[in-house]
Amino acid sequence: MAEKNTVKQMIDIMSRSGWRITEQRRTLAEIFAKHEGYLSPKDVYDQMTNQYPSVSFDTVYRNLRLLSEMGALEQFYFMEGGLKFRGSCLSHHHHHLICINCEKTLTFDYCPMEQTLELPGSFKIVNHRFEVYGVCEECQKEPGKEN
Repeated sequence: MAEKNTVKQMIDIMSRSGWRITEQRRTLAEIFAKHEGYLSPKDVYDQMTNQYPSVSFDTVYRNLRLLSEMGALEQFYFMEGGLKFRGSCLSHHHHHLICINCEKTLTFDYCPMEQTLELPGSFKIVNHRFEVYGVCEECQKEPGKEN
């Protein structure tokens, strides 16, 4: 059931942004609904070509970036793994703790933007992200992992 809700939420976001809902875009939403972790653009491309062999990597990448800009996907940059995406957490505003070893993600409700900020000029914030990278408890217990 959660999978169907995720697909519906992503399609609703696409519709509100003026996108025509094609079968390829529906498939893209389904890929993220079925996968809880992070997917690289290559991972998504590989899955898309199973169903749509003629789809280009550029098209997949462009759609991932646009979906991220409209809030349907979250993007993260991993030192070892590069840029990766996952479905957005749309239930409430929160930020992430991300393990650099296993990519496990924990949410936490602290938001630094709730503090009083003295911004230069008349800068207007329209969006923000806050991720903290470290090593999760399980990876700290494994020998040979960073502590």
